[in-house]
Amino acid sequence: MTYSPAGPKLPIGVVEPITRLMYRAMLHPSLPLSLQRAAADRALDIEPLPRDTVVRTLTLGGRPTERVTVGASETDRAVLFLHGGGYTLGSPHSHRHLAAHLASVTGAALYLIDYRLAPEDPYPAAVDDAVAAFRDLVDNHGFSPATIAVAGDSAGGGLSVATARRLVDDHDLRPAALGLISPWVDPGDDSHETWSTDSVVNRRWSRFCAAAYLADGDPTDPGYAPLHGILTGLPPTVVHIGEREALYQQVIRFTEKLRASDVEVDLMEFPRLWHVGHQQAGMLREAADAVDHIGGFLRSHLA
Repeated sequence: MTYSPAGPKLPIGVVEPITRLMYRAMLHPSLPLSLQRAAADRALDIEPLPRDTVVRTLTLGGRPTERVTVGASETDRAVLFLHGGGYTLGSPHSHRHLAAHLASVTGAALYLIDYRLAPEDPYPAAVDDAVAAFRDLVDNHGFSPATIAVAGDSAGGGLSVATARRLVDDHDLRPAALGLISPWVDPGDDSHETWSTDSVVNRRWSRFCAAAYLADGDPTDPGYAPLHGILTGLPPTVVHIGEREALYQQVIRFTEKLRASDVEVDLMEFPRLWHVGHQQAGMLREAADAVDHIGGFLRSHLA
């Protein structure tokens, strides 16, 4: 199945500089967090949702949630999607477009939970909320663990791993698969060599987010930084990372550790696509192709 979202496609050389300017302004440490959050929620409103997108609201695990389906998406398969935003911003609204594009490929219902954010609610609040949401899908919505994948981007990618680890260890619940887009698996590490080539995130903002989420915790706690934890027993995992991202080396180390832990891994590296460029799937061919790949992997493990 190849995903071909409707609408005009723009050259990557046009979209990237616009994206860089937008995120440089939005993710600025001196900008009040309330304004960052408002901007993140509305940044992609100009991009239309895929045709036949249906968004419904509900409560999952005690948190506000959006259920996103497209067309004849089946309801016996689910993807719990955990949005990015450095654990300090982002919401179901900010990632509704990405969820809808993934719903088109997976044929599943995408559940976007509004997990609690730092600094108001630092670690482990986000993990608690994600675990509760997954358990709610199993206990009260008719899904089995084998019909639920967990996916996320950036901070949501790291959160996906931490969530799966706790589900497996504490609740004997193993998701069908993990879909990780540029996962932030060690927030305490900012020794990246590629900060200057990252079109989206910057060091000062990332350090603020990492500290806000950690509060007075241990930066090597695997719930906070899954790269430091045991990975054996995690479900099949697809990982996407751009070669020019600040997180590139971190994600490569994480992927190598997954493989050494006998976890099935499908790694896709992108020479030009930026941090979570998948968000522009409606206007950028490279982003649509990336969504097609990660969605296809999840779909194959949900079948």
